[in-house]
Amino acid sequence: MTKTQISAAALALSAVVAGTTVQAAPAVKNVILVHGGFVDGSGWQGVYNQLKTKGYNVTIVQNPTTSLTDDVAFTKRAIAQQDGPVVLVGHSYGGVVVSEAGTDEKVKAVVYIAAFAPDKGESVSSLIANPPPGASVPPILPPVDGFLALDKAKFAAAFAADVDARTAAFMADSQVPWAVAALTGAVTNPAWKVKPSFYLVATDDHMIPPPAQRQMAKRAGATVVETKGSHAVYVSKPGVVAEIIEKAANAK
Repeated sequence: MTKTQISAAALALSAVVAGTTVQAAPAVKNVILVHGGFVDGSGWQGVYNQLKTKGYNVTIVQNPTTSLTDDVAFTKRAIAQQDGPVVLVGHSYGGVVVSEAGTDEKVKAVVYIAAFAPDKGESVSSLIANPPPGASVPPILPPVDGFLALDKAKFAAAFAADVDARTAAFMADSQVPWAVAALTGAVTNPAWKVKPSFYLVATDDHMIPPPAQRQMAKRAGATVVETKGSHAVYVSKPGVVAEIIEKAANAK
C-alpha cells in the first residue's frame, strides 16, 4: 500500500470514528418528575431510586396544585435549574403541567404516566366531562373552600389498588387538597405537538379510564407502553416507569 493509500485509509477511518462519536452522544441525564392531584412528590421515590442508580440527575417538583399557572411556574423553575437537556415526566394531572411547560427549549421529550395529555384549549375538566361508557367514577368529594379530595375509604380501590395496604392508607391520609382552579386550567400550546412523547398506559386504572389514556396517547403520536397497574403505577411499578423514562432519554 502506498503512502497515498495509507493516508486515504486513515482519513476514511477518522471520518468513521467521528461519525460514530456523533451517533453515540450521551443520553439525556436530567429527568424532572411532576406529580398529579391529591398527592405530592414523595410517591416518586421508587422511580427516583431506579433512575439515580443508573446515573440520572433527578429533580422532583413539589407542585402546590393550586392552579395550572402556579404549577407550570414551579415546573419551569425546575427546568431552568438544569445544566442540559431534560426529560419531563408527568403523572395524572401532572400530564397537563408538562404539556404546558414542556415547550421549553431544554425539554427533549415529555413522558405521560397514566396522565392527561390535553390538546390546545383543553383542561382536566373538559377531558373528564364525557367519560367512556362503563368507566369507573372517581370518589371525589364535593369541594370545600375551592379544593377537592378523594373519599379516604375509597382511595385505595380507586387510586392505588395494587399498592400495599399500609402505603395506600398513608396516601389516603396524606392527601394534598387539589384546587378546582387547577382542573379548569387550559393548555395553550401542548408540548406533545412539538416534542417526542411517550405514554405509559395503566390498564387497571380507575381514575383515568384506560380507553381515554389510549385515545390521548394516540392523538399525541406517543410511543406507547402498556402495563397492568392502578393509577398509582408510579408507586407500584417504579421499574416499569423508569424504563419508559430511559427510553425517552435515549431516543434519537
